[in-house]
Amino acid sequence: MSIATNTDDFILKTENIVKKFGELKAVNEVSIAVRKRKISLLIGPNGSGKTTLVNVISGYYKPDAGKVYLENRDITGLPPHKIYKLKLVRSFQIPAPFARLSVLENLLVASRDHPGENFFTHLFRGKWVNYERKLVEKAYDILEMLGMGDIWIRRAEELSAAQLKLLEIGRALMSDADFIILDEPIAGVNPTSAHEIFSHLTELRDKYNKSLLVIEHRLDIALPYADHVFVLNEGRLIYDGNPREVMEDEKVKAVYIGE
Repeated sequence: MSIATNTDDFILKTENIVKKFGELKAVNEVSIAVRKRKISLLIGPNGSGKTTLVNVISGYYKPDAGKVYLENRDITGLPPHKIYKLKLVRSFQIPAPFARLSVLENLLVASRDHPGENFFTHLFRGKWVNYERKLVEKAYDILEMLGMGDIWIRRAEELSAAQLKLLEIGRALMSDADFIILDEPIAGVNPTSAHEIFSHLTELRDKYNKSLLVIEHRLDIALPYADHVFVLNEGRLIYDGNPREVMEDEKVKAVYIGE
């Protein structure tokens, strides 16, 4: 499928990505363009290539062919830590916070370029303390936005499944990422909490100008919040367009009716 040519509209593009495991093409010439400040869904049945594609985008796999561009910069084959420095952050399906740290502390340790990690900041204690204060304020603002301001002192091990999902999103925000990839952010949570999580994602888009690519299976909940949707099946892109029309597409209906 073709991609629009105005590159300023997109935060991420892939061009004809191929990833093979032996003779199997897990991703087969997939080209997508993720718009800035939008929520894009990446959906498809199990084994369709979603996770493999995201692994290529985020640097965990090197593609066998094709290119990945972030803000028009070629990041193909860069390792994850270098892609992270370019403000692309991936949040995994199973949140892994520091269980015995508080909610607030979990956000603080996730911040990018924390000055406490730099020996020379100890020579300028006043500057270090001021930066610490700003980090705490930033973390608390994020918790307030996520509806977690009143549980900032609670240990991560005491949180519900939905709260852990929100904590992981909060930790991604502390990294100052412009582009966040979320892997099933509503897996294992009840419908009410799932809608709350997606409502927070729309706030990230609208208030914080974040761009999001979300892998999700619960389409009944996710589709109403999406601006765009990509559908993969057997490693190929079969739909690239409006989420309000995706379930009327003949190829998509054939895939989901057949599941």
